[in-house]
Amino acid sequence: MTTKDEPAVVARLDGAIGRIVLNRPDAMNAITVELGRQLEEALRELAESAAVIVIRGAGGNFSVGGDFHELERLRTDGPAALKPLFENFGRACTTIAELAVPVVTVVEGYAMAGGFELMQASDIALVRADAKLADNHANFGQVPGGGGSQRLARLVGRQRALGHILSGERLSGAQAAEWGLAYRSFAPEEFEEGVTAFVARIAGKDRIALGKIKKLVDDGLRGSLAEGLALELRTVVDHVAGASAGAGIATFTQGEGA
Repeated sequence: MTTKDEPAVVARLDGAIGRIVLNRPDAMNAITVELGRQLEEALRELAESAAVIVIRGAGGNFSVGGDFHELERLRTDGPAALKPLFENFGRACTTIAELAVPVVTVVEGYAMAGGFELMQASDIALVRADAKLADNHANFGQVPGGGGSQRLARLVGRQRALGHILSGERLSGAQAAEWGLAYRSFAPEEFEEGVTAFVARIAGKDRIALGKIKKLVDDGLRGSLAEGLALELRTVVDHVAGASAGAGIATFTQGEGA
Protein backbone atom coordinates (compact mmCIF):
# COMPACT_ATOMS: atom_id res chain seq x y z
CA MET A 1 0.00 0.00 0.00
CA THR A 2 1.09 3.57 -0.62
CA THR A 3 1.61 6.02 2.22
CA LYS A 4 1.10 9.77 2.42
CA ASP A 5 4.82 10.25 1.88
CA GLU A 6 4.89 8.36 -1.42
CA PRO A 7 4.33 10.26 -4.67
CA ALA A 8 0.96 9.95 -6.40
CA VAL A 9 2.82 9.61 -9.70
CA VAL A 10 6.13 7.82 -10.26
CA ALA A 11 8.13 8.74 -13.37
CA ARG A 12 11.42 7.54 -14.78
CA LEU A 13 13.33 7.47 -18.04
CA ASP A 14 14.10 3.95 -19.28
CA GLY A 15 16.34 4.43 -22.30
CA ALA A 16 14.15 6.08 -24.93
CA ILE A 17 10.97 5.23 -23.02
CA GLY A 18 9.47 7.56 -20.43
CA ARG A 19 7.49 5.55 -17.90
CA ILE A 20 4.75 7.08 -15.74
CA VAL A 21 2.88 5.08 -13.10
CA LEU A 22 -0.25 6.36 -11.34
CA ASN A 23 0.81 5.33 -7.86
CA ARG A 24 -2.25 5.04 -5.61
CA PRO A 25 -2.98 1.31 -5.88
CA ASP A 26 -4.80 1.16 -2.54
CA ALA A 27 -7.31 3.67 -3.98
CA MET A 28 -7.30 2.05 -7.45
CA ASN A 29 -5.31 5.09 -8.61
CA ALA A 30 -8.14 7.51 -7.96
CA ILE A 31 -7.39 11.06 -9.11
CA THR A 32 -6.62 13.77 -6.57
CA VAL A 33 -5.53 17.40 -6.84
CA GLU A 34 -1.94 16.29 -6.30
CA LEU A 35 -2.06 13.38 -8.75
CA GLY A 36 -3.19 15.72 -11.51
CA ARG A 37 -0.40 18.17 -10.73
CA GLN A 38 2.26 15.47 -10.60
CA LEU A 39 1.01 13.86 -13.82
CA GLU A 40 1.38 17.08 -15.81
CA GLU A 41 4.82 17.66 -14.32
CA ALA A 42 5.97 14.12 -15.18
CA LEU A 43 4.70 14.38 -18.75
CA ARG A 44 6.52 17.64 -19.41
CA GLU A 45 9.73 16.47 -17.78
CA LEU A 46 9.93 13.15 -19.64
CA ALA A 47 9.03 14.73 -22.98
CA GLU A 48 12.35 16.54 -22.97
CA SER A 49 14.27 13.27 -23.51
CA ALA A 50 11.94 10.35 -24.27
CA ALA A 51 10.93 9.11 -27.72
CA VAL A 52 7.68 7.73 -26.30
CA ILE A 53 5.90 8.05 -22.93
CA VAL A 54 3.90 5.20 -21.39
CA ILE A 55 1.28 5.75 -18.67
CA ARG A 56 0.12 2.83 -16.53
CA GLY A 57 -1.60 2.36 -13.20
CA ALA A 58 -0.12 0.55 -10.20
CA GLY A 59 -1.70 -2.55 -8.69
CA GLY A 60 -3.45 -3.96 -11.76
CA ASN A 61 -5.84 -1.06 -12.42
CA PHE A 62 -5.50 2.02 -14.60
CA SER A 63 -7.66 4.49 -12.64
CA VAL A 64 -11.20 4.55 -11.29
CA GLY A 65 -11.47 8.32 -11.75
CA GLY A 66 -11.84 11.07 -9.19
CA ASP A 67 -11.23 10.29 -5.54
CA PHE A 68 -14.68 10.61 -3.93
CA HIS A 69 -13.18 11.04 -0.46
CA GLU A 70 -11.22 14.08 -1.62
CA LEU A 71 -14.21 15.27 -3.64
CA GLU A 72 -16.42 15.19 -0.56
CA ARG A 73 -13.84 17.06 1.49
CA LEU A 74 -13.38 19.75 -1.17
CA ARG A 75 -17.14 20.20 -1.57
CA THR A 76 -17.43 21.47 1.98
CA ASP A 77 -15.22 24.43 1.05
CA GLY A 78 -17.21 25.36 -2.04
CA PRO A 79 -16.56 25.71 -5.79
CA ALA A 80 -13.23 27.52 -5.40
CA ALA A 81 -11.79 24.55 -3.52
CA LEU A 82 -13.12 22.09 -6.10
CA LYS A 83 -11.72 23.88 -9.13
CA PRO A 84 -8.05 22.77 -8.78
CA LEU A 85 -9.06 19.10 -8.87
CA PHE A 86 -10.51 19.48 -12.35
CA GLU A 87 -8.03 22.12 -13.52
CA ASN A 88 -4.97 20.05 -12.63
CA PHE A 89 -6.23 16.87 -14.21
CA GLY A 90 -7.58 18.73 -17.23
CA ARG A 91 -4.19 20.38 -17.79
CA ALA A 92 -2.45 17.00 -17.60
CA CYS A 93 -4.78 15.58 -20.26
CA THR A 94 -4.41 18.65 -22.48
CA THR A 95 -0.63 18.55 -22.10
CA ILE A 96 -0.51 15.22 -23.94
CA ALA A 97 -1.60 16.86 -27.20
CA GLU A 98 0.98 19.62 -26.75
CA LEU A 99 3.99 17.31 -26.42
CA ALA A 100 6.19 16.44 -29.40
CA VAL A 101 6.27 12.86 -28.11
CA PRO A 102 3.65 10.11 -28.53
CA VAL A 103 1.94 9.19 -25.26
CA VAL A 104 0.64 5.63 -24.86
CA THR A 105 -1.81 4.61 -22.15
CA VAL A 106 -1.62 0.95 -21.12
CA VAL A 107 -4.98 0.01 -19.66
CA GLU A 108 -5.91 -2.99 -17.52
CA GLY A 109 -8.36 -3.59 -14.72
CA TYR A 110 -10.63 -0.59 -14.18
CA ALA A 111 -10.52 2.61 -16.23
CA MET A 112 -13.54 4.59 -15.08
CA ALA A 113 -14.59 8.24 -15.33
CA GLY A 114 -11.35 10.24 -15.17
CA GLY A 115 -9.29 7.14 -15.92
CA PHE A 116 -11.36 6.59 -19.06
CA GLU A 117 -10.92 10.28 -19.93
CA LEU A 118 -7.15 10.04 -19.59
CA MET A 119 -7.19 7.10 -21.97
CA GLN A 120 -9.17 9.21 -24.47
CA ALA A 121 -6.64 12.04 -24.18
CA SER A 122 -3.70 9.77 -25.01
CA ASP A 123 -2.25 9.42 -28.49
CA ILE A 124 -2.45 5.63 -28.47
CA ALA A 125 -4.24 3.29 -26.08
CA LEU A 126 -3.34 -0.38 -25.60
CA VAL A 127 -5.89 -2.32 -23.57
CA ARG A 128 -6.22 -5.71 -21.98
CA ALA A 129 -9.22 -7.40 -23.57
CA ASP A 130 -10.91 -7.99 -20.21
CA ALA A 131 -10.37 -4.44 -18.89
CA LYS A 132 -13.48 -2.67 -17.57
CA LEU A 133 -13.98 0.80 -18.98
CA ALA A 134 -16.74 3.38 -18.64
CA ASP A 135 -17.67 6.99 -18.34
CA ASN A 136 -19.79 6.21 -15.31
CA HIS A 137 -20.33 9.76 -14.05
CA ALA A 138 -24.09 9.58 -14.63
CA ASN A 139 -24.30 6.46 -12.44
CA PHE A 140 -23.41 8.64 -9.46
CA GLY A 141 -25.28 11.81 -10.43
CA GLN A 142 -22.13 13.45 -11.78
CA VAL A 143 -21.06 15.01 -15.09
CA PRO A 144 -17.73 14.48 -16.88
CA GLY A 145 -14.97 16.83 -15.75
CA GLY A 146 -11.84 15.52 -17.46
CA GLY A 147 -12.79 16.15 -21.08
CA GLY A 148 -15.02 13.14 -21.70
CA SER A 149 -18.04 15.13 -22.84
CA GLN A 150 -15.89 16.66 -25.57
CA ARG A 151 -13.34 14.03 -26.57
CA LEU A 152 -15.54 10.95 -26.65
CA ALA A 153 -17.92 12.29 -29.31
CA ARG A 154 -14.98 13.34 -31.45
CA LEU A 155 -13.51 9.85 -31.16
CA VAL A 156 -16.58 7.64 -31.63
CA GLY A 157 -19.38 9.92 -32.84
CA ARG A 158 -22.33 11.60 -31.12
CA GLN A 159 -24.63 8.56 -30.91
CA ARG A 160 -22.12 6.27 -29.24
CA ALA A 161 -20.80 9.02 -26.98
CA LEU A 162 -24.20 10.12 -25.70
CA GLY A 163 -25.49 6.56 -25.43
CA HIS A 164 -22.44 5.58 -23.41
CA ILE A 165 -22.16 8.63 -21.14
CA LEU A 166 -25.89 8.82 -20.38
CA SER A 167 -26.24 5.08 -19.68
CA GLY A 168 -22.94 4.61 -17.86
CA GLU A 169 -22.69 1.13 -19.38
CA ARG A 170 -19.34 -0.61 -19.19
CA LEU A 171 -17.17 -1.51 -22.13
CA SER A 172 -14.60 -4.26 -22.22
CA GLY A 173 -11.12 -3.58 -23.55
CA ALA A 174 -12.02 -5.60 -26.63
CA GLN A 175 -15.11 -3.44 -27.24
CA ALA A 176 -13.06 -0.28 -26.79
CA ALA A 177 -10.76 -1.42 -29.58
CA GLU A 178 -13.79 -2.19 -31.77
CA TRP A 179 -15.06 1.36 -31.15
CA GLY A 180 -11.71 2.87 -32.11
CA LEU A 181 -10.97 4.00 -28.55
CA ALA A 182 -7.86 1.82 -28.44
CA TYR A 183 -5.34 0.92 -31.09
CA ARG A 184 -5.15 -2.68 -30.00
CA SER A 185 -6.52 -5.06 -27.36
CA PHE A 186 -4.58 -8.04 -26.12
CA ALA A 187 -5.76 -11.27 -24.51
CA PRO A 188 -4.70 -11.39 -20.85
CA GLU A 189 -1.98 -13.95 -21.48
CA GLU A 190 -0.53 -11.83 -24.32
CA PHE A 191 -0.93 -8.40 -22.71
CA GLU A 192 2.49 -7.74 -21.19
CA GLU A 193 4.43 -9.19 -24.10
CA GLY A 194 2.30 -7.32 -26.63
CA VAL A 195 2.63 -3.99 -24.83
CA THR A 196 6.39 -4.39 -24.44
CA ALA A 197 6.89 -5.19 -28.13
CA PHE A 198 4.71 -2.34 -29.35
CA VAL A 199 6.29 0.31 -27.15
CA ALA A 200 9.79 -0.89 -28.06
CA ARG A 201 8.88 -0.63 -31.74
CA ILE A 202 7.97 3.05 -31.36
CA ALA A 203 10.91 3.81 -29.07
CA GLY A 204 13.34 2.56 -31.70
CA LYS A 205 12.28 5.16 -34.26
CA ASP A 206 13.63 8.65 -34.89
CA ARG A 207 12.37 10.98 -32.14
CA ILE A 208 12.13 14.02 -34.41
CA ALA A 209 10.10 12.17 -37.03
CA LEU A 210 7.73 10.80 -34.38
CA GLY A 211 7.02 14.28 -33.07
CA LYS A 212 6.40 15.71 -36.52
CA ILE A 213 4.05 12.86 -37.46
CA LYS A 214 2.03 13.35 -34.30
CA LYS A 215 1.76 17.09 -34.93
CA LEU A 216 0.77 16.58 -38.56
CA VAL A 217 -2.09 14.25 -37.62
CA ASP A 218 -3.34 16.42 -34.75
CA ASP A 219 -3.08 19.72 -36.59
CA GLY A 220 -4.57 18.22 -39.74
CA LEU A 221 -7.69 17.10 -37.90
CA ARG A 222 -8.38 20.69 -36.84
CA GLY A 223 -8.63 21.98 -40.40
CA SER A 224 -9.76 20.97 -43.85
CA LEU A 225 -8.16 18.20 -45.90
CA ALA A 226 -6.66 20.80 -48.23
CA GLU A 227 -5.10 22.65 -45.30
CA GLY A 228 -3.75 19.41 -43.88
CA LEU A 229 -2.19 18.39 -47.17
CA ALA A 230 -0.54 21.78 -47.53
CA LEU A 231 0.83 21.44 -44.00
CA GLU A 232 2.15 17.97 -44.82
CA LEU A 233 3.92 19.26 -47.94
CA ARG A 234 5.65 22.04 -46.01
CA THR A 235 6.63 19.65 -43.23
CA VAL A 236 8.00 16.85 -45.41
CA VAL A 237 10.13 19.18 -47.52
CA ASP A 238 11.60 20.76 -44.40
CA HIS A 239 12.12 17.38 -42.74
CA VAL A 240 13.73 15.55 -45.65
CA ALA A 241 16.22 18.39 -45.99
CA GLY A 242 17.27 17.89 -42.37
CA ALA A 243 19.87 15.68 -40.70
CA SER A 244 17.64 13.03 -39.10
CA ALA A 245 15.87 12.24 -42.40
CA GLY A 246 19.24 12.08 -44.12
CA ALA A 247 20.43 9.45 -41.68
CA GLY A 248 17.31 7.38 -42.32
CA ILE A 249 17.71 7.59 -46.06
CA ALA A 250 21.35 6.53 -45.78
CA THR A 251 20.35 3.51 -43.72
CA PHE A 252 17.84 2.44 -46.36
CA THR A 253 20.09 2.97 -49.36
CA GLN A 254 22.89 1.05 -47.68
CA GLY A 255 20.61 -1.97 -47.53
CA GLU A 256 20.10 -2.16 -43.75
CA GLY A 257 16.39 -2.66 -43.99
CA ALA A 258 13.16 -0.77 -44.67
